[in-house]
Amino acid sequence: MAKKRAFEIGENVVYPAHGVGTITGIETQEVAGTEMELFVVDFAKDKMTLRVPTAKAEAVGMRALAAGDIVDKAMKTLKGKARVKKAMWSRRAQEYEQKINSGDLIAIAEVVRDLHRTDDQREQSYSERQLYEAALERLTREIAAAKDIPEDQAGSEIQSVLASRAPATPPAEA
Repeated sequence: MAKKRAFEIGENVVYPAHGVGTITGIETQEVAGTEMELFVVDFAKDKMTLRVPTAKAEAVGMRALAAGDIVDKAMKTLKGKARVKKAMWSRRAQEYEQKINSGDLIAIAEVVRDLHRTDDQREQSYSERQLYEAALERLTREIAAAKDIPEDQAGSEIQSVLASRAPATPPAEA
């Protein structure tokens, strides 16, 4: 009784909390007395392997790489003006973390856009820099995989878009 699976071995996929991974196999394991079919997803950069039940893969947010139009929209999002809310940093940090872990390429691009700083702007705090780097890494990996280009080339494209945009106006210090 073989049914159609949403993903195939060798396919790159995006798992919301971890980013881009490759399905390296499909295995059957017994869990709590029940046979389960699992996707084996390898995240080589993080030296991590994840097993996702095939029946729940889409429900947990696992998806195929973004299509060209979504990648273009993400790059366009980067060109926009940074939108920094006047909320407390802890609240904004929580929102940024949720966007990064949503797996939504556009939301991740918004975080990169909002937290990007040019040399003449105020320095980022440690937590801002951590969130920015996490979002930038996720964005770079998915764009590289979606366009089938090396990560450093995708990173250069992202940096050139960020460098060409209008400077952000930092929020007034309280």
